[in-house]
Amino acid sequence: MQSTMMASPLLVPHMTERAAKLFPSVEVVSVLPNGTRHRSTLGDLHRRSRQLAGALQAAGIIKGDRVATLLWNEREHLEAYFGIPVSGGVLHALNMRLHTQDLAHVVAHAKDRFLIVADVLLPIYEQLREFVQFERVFVVDRAGEKLPEGAESYEAFLASADNTFTPPELSEYDPAAICYTSGTTGKPKGVVYSHRSICLHALCTSLPDQLSFSRFETVCPISSMFHVNAWGFPFAGVMAGSKIVLPGRNLQPEALLDLMDQEQVTLSAAVPTVWMGMLNALETQPGRWKLSPRLRIAMGGAACAESLVRRFDALGIHVIHAWGMTETGPVATVSSLKPEMTTWSNDDRYAQRARQGMALPFIDLRAVNDEGECPWDGETTGELEIRGPWVAAGYHGIEDSPQWTADGWLRTGDVVTIDPEGYIKITDRVKDLIKSGGEWISSVDLENTLIGHHAVREAAVIAVPHPKWQERPLAVIILRDGACVDAGELRSFLELNFARWQVPDAFVFVEELPHTSTGKLLKTKLRHDFRDWQWEPA
Repeated sequence: MQSTMMASPLLVPHMTERAAKLFPSVEVVSVLPNGTRHRSTLGDLHRRSRQLAGALQAAGIIKGDRVATLLWNEREHLEAYFGIPVSGGVLHALNMRLHTQDLAHVVAHAKDRFLIVADVLLPIYEQLREFVQFERVFVVDRAGEKLPEGAESYEAFLASADNTFTPPELSEYDPAAICYTSGTTGKPKGVVYSHRSICLHALCTSLPDQLSFSRFETVCPISSMFHVNAWGFPFAGVMAGSKIVLPGRNLQPEALLDLMDQEQVTLSAAVPTVWMGMLNALETQPGRWKLSPRLRIAMGGAACAESLVRRFDALGIHVIHAWGMTETGPVATVSSLKPEMTTWSNDDRYAQRARQGMALPFIDLRAVNDEGECPWDGETTGELEIRGPWVAAGYHGIEDSPQWTADGWLRTGDVVTIDPEGYIKITDRVKDLIKSGGEWISSVDLENTLIGHHAVREAAVIAVPHPKWQERPLAVIILRDGACVDAGELRSFLELNFARWQVPDAFVFVEELPHTSTGKLLKTKLRHDFRDWQWEPA
Protein backbone atom coordinates (compact mmCIF):
# COMPACT_ATOMS: atom_id res chain seq x y z
CA MET A 1 0.00 0.00 0.00
CA GLN A 2 1.39 3.40 -0.99
CA SER A 3 1.64 6.18 1.61
CA THR A 4 -0.75 9.10 1.29
CA MET A 5 1.28 11.41 3.54
CA MET A 6 2.91 14.54 2.17
CA ALA A 7 6.68 14.38 1.62
CA SER A 8 7.24 17.61 3.52
CA PRO A 9 10.96 18.02 4.35
CA LEU A 10 12.26 18.79 7.83
CA LEU A 11 14.20 22.03 7.33
CA VAL A 12 15.88 24.48 9.71
CA PRO A 13 14.41 27.58 7.95
CA HIS A 14 10.91 26.49 8.99
CA MET A 15 11.82 27.19 12.62
CA THR A 16 12.33 30.94 12.18
CA GLU A 17 9.49 31.22 9.67
CA ARG A 18 7.10 29.78 12.24
CA ALA A 19 8.54 31.91 15.03
CA ALA A 20 8.14 35.08 12.95
CA LYS A 21 4.49 34.27 12.23
CA LEU A 22 3.41 33.06 15.68
CA PHE A 23 5.86 34.63 18.18
CA PRO A 24 7.24 37.76 16.47
CA SER A 25 7.43 39.87 19.65
CA VAL A 26 9.12 37.27 21.88
CA GLU A 27 12.43 38.67 23.13
CA VAL A 28 15.98 37.77 22.20
CA VAL A 29 18.34 39.22 24.83
CA SER A 30 22.06 39.35 24.02
CA VAL A 31 24.77 40.47 26.45
CA LEU A 32 27.27 42.73 24.64
CA PRO A 33 31.04 42.76 25.35
CA ASN A 34 30.65 45.94 27.46
CA GLY A 35 28.10 44.19 29.69
CA THR A 36 25.00 45.97 28.40
CA ARG A 37 22.12 43.99 26.91
CA HIS A 38 20.77 44.25 23.41
CA ARG A 39 17.06 43.45 23.08
CA SER A 40 15.47 42.29 19.86
CA THR A 41 12.75 39.77 18.95
CA LEU A 42 12.21 36.48 17.17
CA GLY A 43 10.66 38.55 14.38
CA ASP A 44 13.94 40.49 14.10
CA LEU A 45 15.86 37.21 14.10
CA HIS A 46 13.86 35.96 11.13
CA ARG A 47 14.31 39.22 9.20
CA ARG A 48 18.04 39.52 9.84
CA SER A 49 18.81 35.84 9.25
CA ARG A 50 17.11 36.12 5.84
CA GLN A 51 19.16 39.26 5.19
CA LEU A 52 22.30 37.28 5.96
CA ALA A 53 21.13 34.49 3.65
CA GLY A 54 20.44 37.01 0.88
CA ALA A 55 23.81 38.67 1.31
CA LEU A 56 25.57 35.29 1.21
CA GLN A 57 23.64 34.37 -1.92
CA ALA A 58 24.70 37.64 -3.56
CA ALA A 59 28.30 36.86 -2.51
CA GLY A 60 28.11 33.68 -4.55
CA ILE A 61 27.50 31.00 -1.95
CA ILE A 62 26.36 27.69 -3.35
CA LYS A 63 24.75 24.75 -1.58
CA GLY A 64 27.19 23.00 0.69
CA ASP A 65 29.66 25.90 1.07
CA ARG A 66 30.93 26.23 4.63
CA VAL A 67 30.69 29.54 6.51
CA ALA A 68 32.81 29.73 9.66
CA THR A 69 31.95 31.77 12.76
CA LEU A 70 34.19 33.08 15.55
CA LEU A 71 31.52 34.40 17.88
CA TRP A 72 30.36 34.11 21.48
CA ASN A 73 26.78 33.23 22.47
CA GLU A 74 25.36 36.43 21.03
CA ARG A 75 22.71 37.78 18.67
CA GLU A 76 24.80 37.62 15.51
CA HIS A 77 25.66 34.00 16.22
CA LEU A 78 21.97 33.16 16.49
CA GLU A 79 21.44 34.89 13.13
CA ALA A 80 24.22 32.75 11.64
CA TYR A 81 22.64 29.57 13.06
CA PHE A 82 19.60 30.20 10.87
CA GLY A 83 20.81 32.49 8.08
CA ILE A 84 23.61 30.24 6.85
CA PRO A 85 21.42 27.10 6.46
CA VAL A 86 18.68 29.23 4.80
CA SER A 87 21.22 30.21 2.13
CA GLY A 88 22.07 26.57 1.51
CA GLY A 89 25.39 26.99 3.28
CA VAL A 90 26.78 24.98 6.19
CA LEU A 91 27.33 26.62 9.58
CA HIS A 92 30.80 25.91 11.01
CA ALA A 93 31.10 27.41 14.49
CA LEU A 94 34.81 27.50 15.29
CA ASN A 95 35.97 26.53 18.75
CA MET A 96 37.97 29.62 19.74
CA ARG A 97 39.63 27.73 22.59
CA LEU A 98 41.47 25.32 20.29
CA HIS A 99 45.18 25.81 19.71
CA THR A 100 45.85 27.88 16.58
CA GLN A 101 47.25 24.86 14.73
CA ASP A 102 44.14 22.78 15.50
CA LEU A 103 41.92 25.68 14.49
CA ALA A 104 43.78 26.04 11.23
CA HIS A 105 43.42 22.29 10.67
CA VAL A 106 39.62 22.32 11.04
CA VAL A 107 39.23 25.41 8.83
CA ALA A 108 41.32 23.81 6.09
CA HIS A 109 39.70 20.40 6.51
CA ALA A 110 36.18 21.84 6.33
CA LYS A 111 37.19 24.10 3.42
CA ASP A 112 35.53 27.12 5.05
CA ARG A 113 34.87 29.79 2.43
CA PHE A 114 33.67 32.79 4.49
CA LEU A 115 34.18 33.88 8.13
CA ILE A 116 32.01 35.94 10.49
CA VAL A 117 34.08 37.13 13.47
CA ALA A 118 33.42 39.37 16.48
CA ASP A 119 35.74 42.35 16.81
CA VAL A 120 36.80 41.22 20.31
CA LEU A 121 38.02 37.96 18.77
CA LEU A 122 40.10 39.52 16.01
CA PRO A 123 43.37 38.57 17.78
CA ILE A 124 42.45 34.90 17.22
CA TYR A 125 41.69 35.66 13.58
CA GLU A 126 45.02 37.46 13.19
CA GLN A 127 46.87 34.37 14.41
CA LEU A 128 44.74 32.12 12.23
CA ARG A 129 45.19 34.07 9.01
CA GLU A 130 48.88 33.14 8.91
CA PHE A 131 47.84 29.57 8.12
CA VAL A 132 44.49 29.77 6.28
CA GLN A 133 42.78 32.13 3.90
CA PHE A 134 39.08 32.96 3.75
CA GLU A 135 37.52 34.36 0.59
CA ARG A 136 35.74 37.08 2.60
CA VAL A 137 35.73 38.05 6.27
CA PHE A 138 32.86 39.91 7.97
CA VAL A 139 33.51 41.60 11.30
CA VAL A 140 30.82 42.28 13.92
CA ASP A 141 32.37 45.68 14.60
CA ARG A 142 30.70 47.13 17.68
CA ALA A 143 33.75 49.04 18.90
CA GLY A 144 34.07 51.06 15.70
CA GLU A 145 37.79 50.28 15.38
CA LYS A 146 39.58 50.06 12.06
CA LEU A 147 38.92 46.73 10.41
CA PRO A 148 41.78 44.40 9.43
CA GLU A 149 42.97 44.67 5.86
CA GLY A 150 40.54 42.93 3.54
CA ALA A 151 37.80 42.53 6.15
CA GLU A 152 34.28 43.98 5.86
CA SER A 153 31.64 45.19 8.29
CA TYR A 154 29.03 42.55 9.11
CA GLU A 155 26.28 45.16 9.37
CA ALA A 156 27.24 46.66 6.00
CA PHE A 157 27.21 43.16 4.53
CA LEU A 158 23.67 42.58 5.82
CA ALA A 159 22.56 45.98 4.52
CA SER A 160 23.85 45.07 1.06
CA ALA A 161 21.18 42.39 0.70
CA ASP A 162 18.31 43.41 -1.58
CA ASN A 163 14.79 42.03 -1.67
CA THR A 164 15.46 39.54 -4.45
CA PHE A 165 16.58 36.65 -2.22
CA THR A 166 15.11 33.37 -3.40
CA PRO A 167 15.78 30.49 -1.01
CA PRO A 168 17.43 27.53 -2.72
CA GLU A 169 15.61 24.23 -2.91
CA LEU A 170 16.74 22.19 0.05
CA SER A 171 16.53 18.52 0.93
CA GLU A 172 16.19 17.51 4.56
CA TYR A 173 19.31 15.42 4.00
CA ASP A 174 21.38 18.43 2.95
CA PRO A 175 24.08 19.48 5.43
CA ALA A 176 23.16 22.42 7.67
CA ALA A 177 26.04 22.50 10.17
CA ILE A 178 29.40 20.91 10.88
CA CYS A 179 31.08 20.59 14.29
CA TYR A 180 34.50 19.23 15.12
CA THR A 181 35.44 17.13 18.12
CA SER A 182 37.72 18.72 20.69
CA GLY A 183 40.71 16.67 19.54
CA THR A 184 41.80 15.09 22.82
CA THR A 185 42.74 11.86 21.01
CA GLY A 186 44.32 13.09 17.79
CA LYS A 187 43.26 15.78 15.36
CA PRO A 188 39.70 17.16 15.68
CA LYS A 189 37.26 15.26 13.48
CA GLY A 190 34.25 16.74 11.71
CA VAL A 191 30.64 15.68 12.18
CA VAL A 192 28.10 16.94 9.65
CA TYR A 193 24.51 17.56 10.79
CA SER A 194 21.68 17.50 8.26
CA HIS A 195 18.55 19.67 8.37
CA ARG A 196 16.64 16.50 9.24
CA SER A 197 18.89 15.53 12.14
CA ILE A 198 18.75 19.04 13.66
CA CYS A 199 14.95 19.20 13.38
CA LEU A 200 14.39 15.74 14.87
CA HIS A 201 16.85 16.48 17.68
CA ALA A 202 15.02 19.74 18.47
CA LEU A 203 11.64 18.00 18.46
CA CYS A 204 12.69 15.14 20.72
CA THR A 205 14.66 17.21 23.23
CA SER A 206 11.59 19.46 23.53
CA LEU A 207 9.36 16.65 24.82
CA PRO A 208 8.05 16.99 28.41
CA ASP A 209 10.04 14.06 29.83
CA GLN A 210 13.22 15.31 28.15
CA LEU A 211 14.28 19.02 28.33
CA SER A 212 10.76 20.40 27.82
CA PHE A 213 11.18 23.51 25.67
CA SER A 214 8.01 25.57 25.33
CA ARG A 215 6.72 29.08 24.64
CA PHE A 216 6.48 29.56 28.42
CA GLU A 217 10.25 29.14 28.90
CA THR A 218 13.10 31.62 29.05
CA VAL A 219 16.04 29.70 27.62
CA CYS A 220 19.67 30.56 28.32
CA PRO A 221 22.30 28.40 26.57
CA ILE A 222 25.47 28.88 28.63
CA SER A 223 27.09 25.95 26.85
CA SER A 224 29.09 27.43 23.99
CA MET A 225 27.43 27.91 20.64
CA PHE A 226 30.74 26.82 19.10
CA HIS A 227 30.43 23.40 20.76
CA VAL A 228 27.92 20.89 19.34
CA ASN A 229 25.44 23.66 18.54
CA ALA A 230 25.07 24.62 22.23
CA TRP A 231 23.40 21.23 22.76
CA GLY A 232 20.71 22.25 20.25
CA PHE A 233 19.26 24.87 22.62
CA PRO A 234 19.15 27.70 20.02
CA PHE A 235 17.26 25.54 17.54
CA ALA A 236 14.82 24.04 20.04
CA GLY A 237 14.24 27.38 21.79
CA VAL A 238 13.40 29.24 18.57
CA MET A 239 11.25 26.36 17.33
CA ALA A 240 9.22 26.45 20.54
CA GLY A 241 8.87 30.24 20.61
CA SER A 242 10.85 30.58 23.86
CA LYS A 243 12.45 33.80 25.03
CA ILE A 244 16.18 33.46 24.28
CA VAL A 245 18.88 34.89 26.58
CA LEU A 246 22.47 34.83 25.25
CA PRO A 247 25.15 35.45 27.91
CA GLY A 248 27.98 36.66 25.66
CA ARG A 249 31.57 36.23 26.77
CA ASN A 250 31.40 36.87 30.53
CA LEU A 251 30.80 33.45 32.07
CA GLN A 252 31.87 34.33 35.59
CA PRO A 253 29.45 32.86 38.16
CA GLU A 254 28.19 36.18 39.55
CA ALA A 255 27.63 37.69 36.09
CA LEU A 256 25.68 34.61 34.98
CA LEU A 257 23.58 34.61 38.15
CA ASP A 258 22.82 38.33 37.73
CA LEU A 259 21.63 37.64 34.19
CA MET A 260 19.54 34.62 35.17
CA ASP A 261 17.98 36.57 38.03
CA GLN A 262 17.13 39.69 36.05
CA GLU A 263 15.82 37.83 32.98
CA GLN A 264 14.13 35.09 35.09
CA VAL A 265 15.66 32.23 33.14
CA THR A 266 13.75 28.95 33.46
CA LEU A 267 15.92 26.58 31.40
CA SER A 268 19.68 26.62 30.97
CA ALA A 269 22.56 24.30 30.08
CA ALA A 270 26.25 24.12 30.91
CA VAL A 271 29.04 21.72 31.85
CA PRO A 272 29.42 20.75 35.54
CA THR A 273 32.46 23.01 36.10
CA VAL A 274 30.36 26.09 35.26
CA TRP A 275 27.50 24.96 37.49
CA MET A 276 29.90 24.23 40.36
CA GLY A 277 31.15 27.82 40.26
CA MET A 278 27.59 29.14 40.32
CA LEU A 279 26.63 26.73 43.10
CA ASN A 280 29.49 27.95 45.29
CA ALA A 281 28.40 31.55 44.72
CA LEU A 282 24.79 30.73 45.63
CA GLU A 283 25.83 28.94 48.80
CA THR A 284 28.28 31.59 49.98
CA GLN A 285 25.95 34.53 49.20
CA PRO A 286 22.49 33.28 50.20
CA GLY A 287 19.62 35.55 49.28
CA ARG A 288 21.56 37.69 46.82
CA TRP A 289 19.84 36.26 43.72
CA LYS A 290 16.10 35.69 43.23
CA LEU A 291 16.14 33.02 40.57
CA SER A 292 12.97 31.75 38.94
CA PRO A 293 11.23 29.09 41.05
CA ARG A 294 10.79 27.19 37.78
CA LEU A 295 14.51 27.13 36.98
CA ARG A 296 15.78 23.84 35.54
CA ILE A 297 19.42 23.35 34.62
CA ALA A 298 20.73 20.77 32.18
CA MET A 299 24.12 19.36 33.09
CA GLY A 300 26.26 17.34 30.71
CA GLY A 301 29.72 16.97 29.27
CA ALA A 302 30.91 15.00 32.31
CA ALA A 303 29.34 12.67 34.84
CA CYS A 304 27.22 14.54 37.38
CA ALA A 305 27.93 13.89 41.05
CA GLU A 306 24.89 12.97 43.13
CA SER A 307 26.04 15.52 45.72
CA LEU A 308 25.60 18.31 43.14
CA VAL A 309 22.01 17.25 42.47
CA ARG A 310 21.29 17.32 46.21
CA ARG A 311 22.91 20.72 46.75
CA PHE A 312 21.01 22.33 43.87
CA ASP A 313 17.76 20.76 45.09
CA ALA A 314 18.35 22.36 48.48
CA LEU A 315 18.33 25.73 46.67
CA GLY A 316 15.13 24.92 44.76
CA ILE A 317 16.94 24.40 41.43
CA HIS A 318 16.12 21.22 39.51
CA VAL A 319 19.03 19.42 37.81
CA ILE A 320 18.47 17.51 34.58
CA HIS A 321 21.36 15.20 33.83
CA ALA A 322 21.93 14.54 30.13
CA TRP A 323 24.54 12.77 28.03
CA GLY A 324 25.75 13.03 24.47
CA MET A 325 28.72 13.59 22.17
CA THR A 326 29.58 15.64 19.12
CA GLU A 327 28.85 12.44 17.18
CA THR A 328 25.37 12.07 18.73
CA GLY A 329 24.00 15.40 17.66
CA PRO A 330 24.50 15.87 20.71
CA VAL A 331 21.80 14.93 23.29
CA ALA A 332 21.11 11.19 23.35
CA THR A 333 19.93 10.46 26.91
CA VAL A 334 18.18 12.44 29.62
CA SER A 335 17.64 11.44 33.24
CA SER A 336 14.08 11.95 34.43
CA LEU A 337 12.22 9.65 36.81
CA LYS A 338 9.45 7.24 35.90
CA PRO A 339 6.19 7.72 37.88
CA GLU A 340 6.72 4.65 40.08
CA MET A 341 10.15 5.96 41.10
CA THR A 342 8.58 8.88 42.96
CA THR A 343 7.71 6.41 45.74
CA TRP A 344 11.31 5.24 46.09
CA SER A 345 13.44 6.26 49.05
CA ASN A 346 15.13 9.65 48.90
CA ASP A 347 18.55 8.08 48.44
CA ASP A 348 17.37 5.80 45.64
CA ARG A 349 15.74 8.69 43.78
CA TYR A 350 18.90 10.78 43.94
CA ALA A 351 21.04 7.86 42.81
CA GLN A 352 18.75 7.38 39.80
CA ARG A 353 18.72 11.08 38.89
CA ALA A 354 22.54 11.13 38.92
CA ARG A 355 22.60 8.49 36.17
CA GLN A 356 22.85 9.67 32.57
CA GLY A 357 19.28 8.54 32.00
CA MET A 358 17.24 6.85 29.29
CA ALA A 359 17.56 7.08 25.53
CA LEU A 360 15.52 9.75 23.77
CA PRO A 361 12.84 8.53 21.34
CA PHE A 362 14.33 6.96 18.18
CA ILE A 363 17.73 6.44 19.88
CA ASP A 364 18.92 2.85 20.42
CA LEU A 365 21.58 1.90 22.98
CA ARG A 366 23.47 -1.25 23.82
CA ALA A 367 26.36 -2.16 26.14
CA VAL A 368 28.89 -4.51 24.55
CA ASN A 369 31.07 -6.60 26.87
CA ASP A 370 34.48 -8.18 26.32
CA GLU A 371 32.90 -11.18 24.60
CA GLY A 372 31.16 -8.91 22.10
CA GLU A 373 27.77 -9.66 23.60
CA CYS A 374 25.12 -7.15 24.61
CA PRO A 375 22.53 -8.93 26.77
CA TRP A 376 19.86 -6.94 28.54
CA ASP A 377 18.50 -9.39 31.06
CA GLY A 378 18.65 -7.27 34.17
CA GLU A 379 21.74 -5.11 34.60
CA THR A 380 24.39 -5.17 31.86
CA THR A 381 27.83 -3.58 31.64
CA GLY A 382 30.09 -2.82 28.67
CA GLU A 383 31.10 -0.18 26.17
CA LEU A 384 28.15 1.95 25.14
CA GLU A 385 27.18 1.76 21.46
CA ILE A 386 24.47 3.93 19.93
CA ARG A 387 22.51 4.54 16.75
CA GLY A 388 19.71 6.89 15.74
CA PRO A 389 18.55 9.56 13.25
CA TRP A 390 20.80 12.29 14.71
CA VAL A 391 23.81 10.04 15.32
CA ALA A 392 26.69 10.40 12.85
CA ALA A 393 27.33 7.56 10.42
CA GLY A 394 30.96 8.62 9.91
CA TYR A 395 33.40 11.52 10.09
CA HIS A 396 33.64 14.19 7.42
CA GLY A 397 36.33 13.28 4.91
CA ILE A 398 37.37 10.08 6.70
CA GLU A 399 36.49 6.65 5.37
CA ASP A 400 36.15 3.45 7.39
CA SER A 401 36.66 4.83 10.88
CA PRO A 402 37.00 2.06 13.51
CA GLN A 403 34.62 4.05 15.73
CA TRP A 404 31.70 2.46 13.85
CA THR A 405 30.85 -1.24 14.00
CA ALA A 406 30.25 -3.42 10.96
CA ASP A 407 26.51 -3.32 11.67
CA GLY A 408 26.42 0.48 11.88
CA TRP A 409 26.58 1.33 15.59
CA LEU A 410 28.76 4.13 16.97
CA ARG A 411 31.30 3.05 19.58
CA THR A 412 31.20 5.84 22.17
CA GLY A 413 34.26 4.91 24.23
CA ASP A 414 32.17 5.14 27.41
CA VAL A 415 31.92 2.16 29.75
CA VAL A 416 28.39 2.00 31.14
CA THR A 417 25.99 0.00 33.20
CA ILE A 418 22.42 -0.23 31.88
CA ASP A 419 20.02 -1.02 34.71
CA PRO A 420 16.79 -3.03 34.35
CA GLU A 421 14.81 0.23 33.97
CA GLY A 422 16.87 1.20 30.91
CA TYR A 423 18.91 3.96 32.59
CA ILE A 424 22.60 4.18 31.75
CA LYS A 425 25.33 5.04 34.22
CA ILE A 426 28.73 5.94 32.81
CA THR A 427 31.38 4.30 34.96
CA ASP A 428 34.34 5.62 32.97
CA ARG A 429 35.86 6.29 29.60
CA VAL A 430 37.52 3.19 28.17
CA LYS A 431 40.83 5.05 28.15
CA ASP A 432 40.37 6.35 31.73
CA LEU A 433 39.62 3.05 33.50
CA ILE A 434 42.26 2.06 36.05
CA LYS A 435 43.42 -1.56 36.04
CA SER A 436 45.10 -2.41 39.35
CA GLY A 437 46.32 -5.94 39.98
CA GLY A 438 44.00 -7.22 37.26
CA GLU A 439 40.90 -5.51 38.73
CA TRP A 440 39.13 -2.48 37.25
CA ILE A 441 38.58 0.76 39.22
CA SER A 442 36.19 3.50 38.07
CA SER A 443 37.78 6.96 38.18
CA VAL A 444 34.35 8.60 37.70
CA ASP A 445 32.84 6.95 40.80
CA LEU A 446 35.82 8.07 42.90
CA GLU A 447 35.65 11.64 41.55
CA ASN A 448 31.92 11.99 42.16
CA THR A 449 32.28 10.73 45.72
CA LEU A 450 35.20 13.07 46.43
CA ILE A 451 33.16 16.05 45.23
CA GLY A 452 30.64 15.15 47.92
CA HIS A 453 33.20 15.96 50.64
CA HIS A 454 32.56 19.39 52.15
CA ALA A 455 36.16 20.54 51.54
CA VAL A 456 36.52 19.45 47.89
CA ARG A 457 35.65 21.75 45.00
CA GLU A 458 36.86 19.58 42.12
CA ALA A 459 38.62 16.24 41.81
CA ALA A 460 40.33 14.14 39.14
CA VAL A 461 41.44 10.54 39.57
CA ILE A 462 43.95 9.08 37.13
CA ALA A 463 45.89 5.87 36.61
CA VAL A 464 49.60 6.11 37.39
CA PRO A 465 52.06 3.28 36.62
CA HIS A 466 52.92 1.14 39.64
CA PRO A 467 55.82 -1.35 39.91
CA LYS A 468 53.73 -4.03 41.63
CA TRP A 469 50.07 -3.46 40.72
CA GLN A 470 50.48 -2.27 37.09
CA GLU A 471 48.45 0.87 37.83
CA ARG A 472 47.18 2.61 40.94
CA PRO A 473 44.74 5.54 41.29
CA LEU A 474 46.10 8.98 42.12
CA ALA A 475 43.66 11.73 43.19
CA VAL A 476 44.33 15.35 42.21
CA ILE A 477 42.24 17.73 44.32
CA ILE A 478 41.17 21.38 44.34
CA LEU A 479 39.88 22.49 47.74
CA ARG A 480 37.10 24.98 48.31
CA ASP A 481 38.15 28.45 49.38
CA GLY A 482 39.29 28.42 53.00
CA ALA A 483 38.88 24.64 53.35
CA CYS A 484 41.50 22.40 54.88
CA VAL A 485 41.68 18.60 54.72
CA ASP A 486 44.45 16.02 54.60
CA ALA A 487 44.90 12.82 52.62
CA GLY A 488 44.03 10.63 55.58
CA GLU A 489 40.61 12.22 56.00
CA LEU A 490 39.83 11.89 52.29
CA ARG A 491 40.98 8.27 52.32
CA SER A 492 38.70 7.50 55.27
CA PHE A 493 35.84 9.33 53.55
CA LEU A 494 36.21 7.16 50.43
CA GLU A 495 36.49 3.94 52.42
CA LEU A 496 32.88 4.46 53.53
CA ASN A 497 31.85 3.52 49.98
CA PHE A 498 34.83 1.78 48.38
CA ALA A 499 36.98 -1.24 49.15
CA ARG A 500 40.37 -0.24 50.50
CA TRP A 501 42.18 -1.46 47.35
CA GLN A 502 40.02 0.85 45.20
CA VAL A 503 40.93 4.00 47.14
CA PRO A 504 43.74 6.20 45.74
CA ASP A 505 47.13 5.61 47.32
CA ALA A 506 48.03 9.29 47.10
CA PHE A 507 46.26 12.68 47.08
CA VAL A 508 47.79 15.75 45.45
CA PHE A 509 46.39 19.22 46.19
CA VAL A 510 46.58 21.79 43.36
CA GLU A 511 45.26 25.28 42.57
CA GLU A 512 43.69 24.31 39.24
CA LEU A 513 43.00 21.32 37.00
CA PRO A 514 43.45 21.22 33.22
CA HIS A 515 40.28 21.21 31.14
CA THR A 516 39.52 20.76 27.47
CA SER A 517 38.20 23.63 25.39
CA THR A 518 34.68 22.47 26.26
CA GLY A 519 35.17 22.24 30.03
CA LYS A 520 35.89 18.53 30.47
CA LEU A 521 38.76 17.31 32.65
CA LEU A 522 41.85 16.87 30.49
CA LYS A 523 43.10 13.61 31.93
CA THR A 524 45.64 13.06 29.15
CA LYS A 525 47.59 16.05 30.46
CA LEU A 526 47.27 14.90 34.06
CA ARG A 527 48.55 11.44 33.15
CA HIS A 528 51.47 13.07 31.33
CA ASP A 529 52.22 15.41 34.24
CA PHE A 530 52.24 12.55 36.78
CA ARG A 531 53.74 9.81 34.59
CA ASP A 532 56.95 9.80 36.67
CA TRP A 533 55.16 9.78 40.03
CA GLN A 534 57.22 7.95 42.64
CA TRP A 535 55.18 5.78 44.97
CA GLU A 536 56.35 5.53 48.55
CA PRO A 537 57.51 2.02 49.52
CA ALA A 538 54.68 -0.07 51.00
